[in-house]
Amino acid sequence: MILRVIFFALMSAGLLGLGFIGYASTRPPAQAATAQQAPQVMVTVLAAARDIPGGNLLKPADIADKQVLKSEVPADATIDSEAERRALYGAMVRRGLSRGDIIHGADALRPGDHGFLAAVLKGDMRAVTVGVDAISGTAGLIWPGDRVDLILTQTIADPSLPVGRRIVAETVVSDVRVIAIDQRMVEGAANSGPTPEARTVTLEVSKSDAQGVQVAVRLGRLSLSVRPADETASPGPDARGPIGTTWASDISPALGHDKQNPAESRAIKVWGSAGDSKDFKF
Repeated sequence: MILRVIFFALMSAGLLGLGFIGYASTRPPAQAATAQQAPQVMVTVLAAARDIPGGNLLKPADIADKQVLKSEVPADATIDSEAERRALYGAMVRRGLSRGDIIHGADALRPGDHGFLAAVLKGDMRAVTVGVDAISGTAGLIWPGDRVDLILTQTIADPSLPVGRRIVAETVVSDVRVIAIDQRMVEGAANSGPTPEARTVTLEVSKSDAQGVQVAVRLGRLSLSVRPADETASPGPDARGPIGTTWASDISPALGHDKQNPAESRAIKVWGSAGDSKDFKF
């Protein structure tokens, strides 16, 4: 009798063990279940594409996207979108940024913000705005922060001058910084719709050059020439006067003859009674 009881007890324990093993095999691991319940959500924010010193104006090449865990995104981070990128173009960074640093809302003073131009200007510099068309403005390839030369081209309406001296180009100011493109950007309005043919460019110039630029605006057509980013400044001997002058005759050999073509000369030979002769030209 005792053996029978022990036998049934062992059978019951074995069945319970098999049942527990089967139940445990159908349960997912605790770690996997937790991962399914809390998936990692990533957010794309805007960051510095390279080291940017404080006071620089942001260009498209300065801005990159960065993937960050949603739980680790700072409250004032700039979320990546076309509108946010455009709003940062031309903005001044208030502090130096290292490559990969997230761009916070307080890091950039944007065009249209109160005091933008005053904060951008350095030392005793002035901001002057000139009108250029899409072609003379380098077809939209100039960005705030670029350094340019301002070139004046004018036609001199004086028929007494040789043809080669009636058209001239002069560099009015050299190696100046662009601080805004288009009046709409300065005012902070959205850059939407078709770009008008005429546009404005705001330049950072010295106090004396500001007067010279205003005179150049009335003289003729203005255009911009972009300088290399790594080129050192090479100002002319007179900061207010033109740095270089090129005449039409310097470019076209066909216009290079300032003097009128001399008339063809004629001559006659007169013979004397002694057999000698003498040439007379007229």
